[in-house]
Amino acid sequence: MAFSKGHGTGNDFVILDADVQLTPDLVAALCDRHFGIGADGVLRVLPSTAPDAAWFMDYWNSDGSLSEMCGNGVRVFAQHLVESGRVAEDGPIPIATRAGLRTAFPASAPGHPGFRVDMGAPELLGTSWARIGDQKFDGIGVSMGNPHLVCAVPAVEPLSLWESPVFDTEFYPEGVNVEFYTEIEPDHLRMRVYERGSGETLSCGTGTCAVAVAYLRSSGRSTGTVTVDVPGGRLVVTLDEQTCWLAGPAVIVAHGFVDTDALRYPA
Repeated sequence: MAFSKGHGTGNDFVILDADVQLTPDLVAALCDRHFGIGADGVLRVLPSTAPDAAWFMDYWNSDGSLSEMCGNGVRVFAQHLVESGRVAEDGPIPIATRAGLRTAFPASAPGHPGFRVDMGAPELLGTSWARIGDQKFDGIGVSMGNPHLVCAVPAVEPLSLWESPVFDTEFYPEGVNVEFYTEIEPDHLRMRVYERGSGETLSCGTGTCAVAVAYLRSSGRSTGTVTVDVPGGRLVVTLDEQTCWLAGPAVIVAHGFVDTDALRYPA
């Protein structure tokens, strides 16, 4: 089976074409970092049935569950469309997702391919909480097409994110991505995230958007530009009166073939 591999600030994906029939077990086997290719998720390129986009981003988490959206995934998906000749490299790239239309615009620095993506208007969900061990953190719920809980902390480095933080399952019945952030300086943050269905990742695009929304709200603002440093690099989020913009790199690092019979499938 042919595949490509890409990442956006270390959030990495196996990319497949439409002729591959995916199952949760196949996705989990491909994403296994020891017995498979290794990735935080799978992006499958499908033709779109939406009138305003030619391509649909079929995104699966590394545990084989489906997800509505992935901000880093949109940029990597757009870069793959460009490199595979499916779209022009100098124009907007509309992409259909389970959370609706997302449009990527080229925004590359020399030698560093990237995109600026219209992520849609955020939705504030109210307040909730997360717990790690005996520590409880109050947070703000934000939807970026997928659910987030954003918690401000004095420092992100000491947090243990080997397993999912405990959260309010009545508030988040379908699970949640939990972000923790600290302010480095005004409008410059450091973040870590535990992603629903994938575990702690080096970056989460929708998560950085959610963090920027919560941070700006905490300072009485609804618009502004926030730089967010994640373990895998740096993303820039801009909120205006209409929408949320996410800017960052997208890199395709490999193309190859995988023997699906040789993969180790979940028991």
